[in-house]
Amino acid sequence: MTFNVRLTHEALEDLRRLEDFLVESALEHGDFDLPGRAVAAIRDEFQILERNPFTCRIAENDRLERELIIPFGGSGYVALFRIMNDQEVVVAAIRHQREDDYH
Repeated sequence: MTFNVRLTHEALEDLRRLEDFLVESALEHGDFDLPGRAVAAIRDEFQILERNPFTCRIAENDRLERELIIPFGGSGYVALFRIMNDQEVVVAAIRHQREDDYH
């Protein structure tokens, strides 16, 4: 079984915000491959959501709301998502692990 992964408008905005930060960081440090490596890491880990989202940690007390940990460099990212049914997963938010919090 494969799940369809859909991102909310808010999750897409989070990706844009993270991309802006990565581009600024790349320009500042001269590491021009940084944004591409981060996008590849996120894309690779999202495959877990397509195959088996139930392996991700439960976000709170709702077993259908979960968090995907996305390793990258010394820390990484966290994607908050909800398993809607046996065919669809909806990503609600994505943040850097060092950010304060999200939804």
